[in-house]
Amino acid sequence: MKKFFLTLIVGVCITSVSFAQVNGPDYKAGIGLRFSGSYYDAISASFKLFVSEPSAFEFNAGARHFSYGRTNVSASAAYQYHFPIGSIEGFKWFVGGGLTVLNSFADNDRYEEGFGFALFPTGGVEYKFNFPLAVSADFRPSLYLVNPYDEDFNPNFGVSARFTFK
Repeated sequence: MKKFFLTLIVGVCITSVSFAQVNGPDYKAGIGLRFSGSYYDAISASFKLFVSEPSAFEFNAGARHFSYGRTNVSASAAYQYHFPIGSIEGFKWFVGGGLTVLNSFADNDRYEEGFGFALFPTGGVEYKFNFPLAVSADFRPSLYLVNPYDEDFNPNFGVSARFTFK
């Protein structure tokens, strides 16, 4: 399973870089929030930076607190390659991949704590409004290489809203 996801991540990154150039980004950078259902973060700060016309990096720093006494903090970085969706201006889909590092803290000895590291492919859609706001929805199925829990895989759906800059 781990080899499959590693191969998928490398394949998506290589394939996305080989596609033809698309229209320029609708913005240069954006900052906002990402909400997700992952184990390592429920809410995170999100910063997205376009480094070329179709290519962007997204950085997240987040946390999740569980009512039973565990708190996770995490940082993620992802490469995203954007493609236009039809002729709808500002509407694009993206593919790419990234990594997450996390640390889990527990209030008592009943729960796991420690360092974690995960790789993920990513894909999603983004819409940039005619005013400085971009919203997106993505899927990041995370494969843990090091994990303080007994799980190797975490499906991670998220939605983001960012204030954009030219």
